[in-house]
Amino acid sequence: MTLLQIQNLITIAGAVMVMAAIVGVAWILGGELRLRVFNPDSDLLSRRPPLRLVCADGSVKNAQVRSMRHVPGAVLVRFAGVTDRDQAEALRGARVEVARDELEPTDADEYYHCDLEGCRVTVAGTEIGRVVAVVSYPTCDALVVERSEGRLEVPLVDPYLGNIDIDAGIIELRTIEGLE
Repeated sequence: MTLLQIQNLITIAGAVMVMAAIVGVAWILGGELRLRVFNPDSDLLSRRPPLRLVCADGSVKNAQVRSMRHVPGAVLVRFAGVTDRDQAEALRGARVEVARDELEPTDADEYYHCDLEGCRVTVAGTEIGRVVAVVSYPTCDALVVERSEGRLEVPLVDPYLGNIDIDAGIIELRTIEGLE
């Protein structure tokens, strides 16, 4: 199973938006920005879909990628209308969001983080909670499950993971023994 990091489903005017990156520092004088992209293997930004920037102050701006290039550990982009370092620096910390429909289709055993968030979690047919986040660790990804007893992190590895049915919104676990 492969998880692809695209996070936080947000619905605006009927479109489901997902956070694909965070704007980092202004890179050079001409308005280029460093992005921390959640799925660095994706070609999403190179396809230049319409984007939405949600700035730290809560303001929202539509954006279009004018140019992009890869550097170690990041992607450098220029957005249309951002022509100098001051304009670029004003976007620092903004969430870069894209419509969920713009994401590439996944293989049968691949899931986007945003598709797992909100799923009901069951063990032996009994619902134990809902996924509120997916966290990535060096050795594996883990579901953060909100339960009445508090949050529980469930590693997405064989002894625990049973079946994932995105269409039904259910993640079946084999056990949570040893996690509580």
